[in-house]
Amino acid sequence: MNVNCPTCGLPKDLCVCETIAKEGQKIVVKAVKRKFNSPTTVIEGVDPKSDVKSLVKQLKEKLACGGTVKGNTIELMGDHRKKAKDILVAAGFAPESIEVREQVE
Repeated sequence: MNVNCPTCGLPKDLCVCETIAKEGQKIVVKAVKRKFNSPTTVIEGVDPKSDVKSLVKQLKEKLACGGTVKGNTIELMGDHRKKAKDILVAAGFAPESIEVREQVE
């Protein structure tokens, strides 16, 4: 029995809605100083409709750090701005849509 996507109407195995959604997002990767001057990488702008939990799991595994999802942001322990962008690009996000802020806030 074929199940169709409610957004585009195509069968689930041919659906490209998630790929199109990933390309249209504006993602900001920045570092923030937290309690006791510990750096935290914050990723903002990831669409909550996409599979955020598996993305966080993938980031935590590849960066060997702790992390969580809070609202529409992903927080990772440590300063992983450069590596996080590479992992996001490998996950299917457009490199032009990812902005890495160099200044620590």
